[in-house]
Amino acid sequence: MAERIWDKFLTERDKQVFALAGYGVRQGFGKRPALLVIDVNYAFCGDRREPVLESIKRWRQSGGEAAWDALPVIRKLIDVAHDRELPVIYTTGIRRDDNWDAGAWAWKNARTGEKPAGSNRKGNEIMPQVAPGAQDIVVYKQKPSGFHGTNLLGYLTQLGCDSLIVTGTATSGCVRATVVDAFSHNYRVTMVEDACFERSEASHAMALCDLNAKYADVIESPEVLAFMESLPRGLFDLPKGAPHAAAG
Repeated sequence: MAERIWDKFLTERDKQVFALAGYGVRQGFGKRPALLVIDVNYAFCGDRREPVLESIKRWRQSGGEAAWDALPVIRKLIDVAHDRELPVIYTTGIRRDDNWDAGAWAWKNARTGEKPAGSNRKGNEIMPQVAPGAQDIVVYKQKPSGFHGTNLLGYLTQLGCDSLIVTGTATSGCVRATVVDAFSHNYRVTMVEDACFERSEASHAMALCDLNAKYADVIESPEVLAFMESLPRGLFDLPKGAPHAAAG
């Protein structure tokens, strides 16, 4: 079996536990998927490509180069989703200007509410490389999961989706929380490994490991793109609306 990104972080005991417990079986794709783009914004990508240890000096949540490696992969997935007329749903944050509604976010990070130096970009603004189109849906959230306190579940029900194809960041945080909630609502979940990113290499790898073991299939983009391209057009009644305004 080909080595996975998380293998170097596992002990031999861990590998035996996963094998004996029966984890990691491939569940397969659904029939009516939506593509989910989680928090691919300036806060998590920075405003230019640079090493993560440089980027986080200004953008404290940045994934650095890993984010910029993922952007073209996410773009390909969006383009194919548009071509096959599949739903594309984005999440990004929303916050009061005074940051009062940061709530629990302020308890575990000394830089909460900090404005990035030398940039006029708003952290919650979705990256232009993957910006939503008129037919896409943007869900604004304040907590890690895209389902928490949002209309995401209602939109998926309205669209008749049975599955999600997940991209974005952070793998161990907002992506993980959203995937677990999707699993809890009995959606089949596929995570696109090279379209998810994280500021911590170990957290990224081990989040993928755990999610692949129990909650989702973690698959590279070529296989996911081939699946999407095999789907017929006309499965969904998509929005016809105007382009989306940037979030605050």
